[in-house]
Amino acid sequence: MRKQIIMLPGDGVGREIMEGAKAVLNAVAGEYHHEFIFHEHAIGGDAIDRYGIPLPEETVKACGSADAVLLGAVGGPKWDDVEAAKRPERGLLGIRKSLGLFANLRPVTGFSSLVHSSPLKTEIVDGCDILIVRELTGGLYFGTPSERRDGGNSVVDTLRYTRLEIERIVEKGFESAMMRNGRLTSVDKANVLESSRMWREVVNEKAQHYPDVEVEHLLVDAAAMKLITNPKQFDVIVTENLFGDILSDEASVLTGSLGMLPSASVRTDGVGLYEPVHGSAPDIAGQDIANPLGMILSSAMMLRHSFGMEDEAEEIERAVNDTLEAGFHTADLDLKKGRIVGTQEMAKKVIENLSTKSISNAICSSYM
Repeated sequence: MRKQIIMLPGDGVGREIMEGAKAVLNAVAGEYHHEFIFHEHAIGGDAIDRYGIPLPEETVKACGSADAVLLGAVGGPKWDDVEAAKRPERGLLGIRKSLGLFANLRPVTGFSSLVHSSPLKTEIVDGCDILIVRELTGGLYFGTPSERRDGGNSVVDTLRYTRLEIERIVEKGFESAMMRNGRLTSVDKANVLESSRMWREVVNEKAQHYPDVEVEHLLVDAAAMKLITNPKQFDVIVTENLFGDILSDEASVLTGSLGMLPSASVRTDGVGLYEPVHGSAPDIAGQDIANPLGMILSSAMMLRHSFGMEDEAEEIERAVNDTLEAGFHTADLDLKKGRIVGTQEMAKKVIENLSTKSISNAICSSYM
């Protein structure tokens, strides 16, 4: 199978972790007889420096014709003084919008070798396996442009949703629950917000078409509390843009390391953008110490959700787990055994743990 993949390294450690993911994907392509064709384009602060804007039209066009997009990270203190409309993060929001990516998938899965590093007690997080499905195109982030009124003494932000926007993300939530353990938690603020009351109406309507899915409604404040006190009660969480942004960041601490968490932003035809949860970490860029596993696991999500390559995705995830179990880890991970390795060596160790040793060794020897 031949696939066109656009790489957007972005800023900070983005390029380093992207190279690791590319090497792993090439190893998998060799093992399973696929052809992945990579093209690189600019986004974020890198694009501002080179083109004066965070999302060049050339990048938009390239991503629009790709089978999937991999993104490293955007932003950093270097661009803190850039006007709001041209900040690096606008590149990320813009590419999601231009590609029509309406669903953000954020898996939160604990690795047994890392569960001790969670700030929560081991018995609370051990066995935790959650998928957060967040709406991406509506809500406060995309409402009527914000206004400052009364000489700057008041401000207005608009939370807007159409029924169609709610229906398609809720359906994604139900579909995801069907593929997992059949439990869906819908998070809203229906006791206060009219948009949440419509959200709850849509969930109840769609539930009639998914009789095998157990549905629970939770107010967002209760959901935030239960994510910390009893995260294992959750299977799939579906929620709107702002709530999903906050809850997914809260859930990311459960596993003890941001560097391990992947994410996907997808649309109905399978095209998606895949990126690690962590930021650009400019303070460690170029030092070969960044953790590439979030980016590598994001590439596994790409194989699963955009290309339908379930076996290949599981192969990468197994290799990552085997690498950690063997004790190899970057400096950000608190393993009780093993040794610290750099970004490049970590990617090589994952490749070495792919099942076809002759192919993985060949790819490893040529990596960087």
